Amino acid sequence: MAEIYLGFTSSAIYGRMMTGLAPVLREATAALEGISPTPRLDAELLLAHALGIDRSAMLLRQHDLSVPDSYSGLLARRVVDEPVAYITGVQAFWDLELCVTPDVLIPRADSETLVQAAIDWFGENNAPMRIADLGTGSGALLLAALSIFPNAKAMGLDTSAKALAVASDNANRAKFADRVQFELRDWTKAGWADGLGQFDLILCNPPYIEDGFILAPMVAAHEPHGALFAGADGLDDYRILVPSLRALLNSCGVAFFEIGYNQAQAVHKLGVDEGFLTELHHDLAGNPRAIRFSLGIAE
Repeated sequence: MAEIYLGFTSSAIYGRMMTGLAPVLREATAALEGISPTPRLDAELLLAHALGIDRSAMLLRQHDLSVPDSYSGLLARRVVDEPVAYITGVQAFWDLELCVTPDVLIPRADSETLVQAAIDWFGENNAPMRIADLGTGSGALLLAALSIFPNAKAMGLDTSAKALAVASDNANRAKFADRVQFELRDWTKAGWADGLGQFDLILCNPPYIEDGFILAPMVAAHEPHGALFAGADGLDDYRILVPSLRALLNSCGVAFFEIGYNQAQAVHKLGVDEGFLTELHHDLAGNPRAIRFSLGIAE
């Protein structure tokens, strides 16, 4: 193993094996300070991945485990700002562990707001039977919904064939392959929604970042720009999708769209102009995160 920025070589690492993982984790954490907002967590996740066990098991056994050769290389990738999820190839979302690649956005916990909002809307005595996820990416929203509504079937749409391959793999891993259909569709093209039918629940996390916005280097350098940027004001995709909802939702259907922190008023107006009732949902940090569109009576 070549020498790395942590200040020790493989021989130094192996010289510390008798004392367990703690010294290496301390130095890895120090190396990630100023690079990651969660340096200790990143160091632990990467080491657990290198060991081939989950983080909880690693922490329970850290005094009798040895540092594998591969850890140095994984840490080197994180030091140059590559996201942990792309290094390990997995990301937790809801109660799922999803495979992710640079062809899809990394699912964020904030997006779980849409899933919880759907649960709250349908309640215990009602459930959607047909669900769509517009811009499915890794399939995170779609597969979370299928895990909650066991009788539902779903359709995931994306403009990227590579993203759909990731989503399909995740559907297989979650054992939902027989309940989901994936379609290559581009909503910027005329007729994109032809033949889709109507849905009880639509979920969507569209691109919503303004073209001139300066992203964190970790996002800008690694995540797919086509899934991030949406015109000068970040609203280009809402202007297409919100008017399309009337044809895609059944009479009692509902849609939940993720929004940017400053877009609630603008997206609300798009919905009102199309005759929808809207409701704003906040994430756990209290930030505006999702808007509901429905044609039924507001609860």
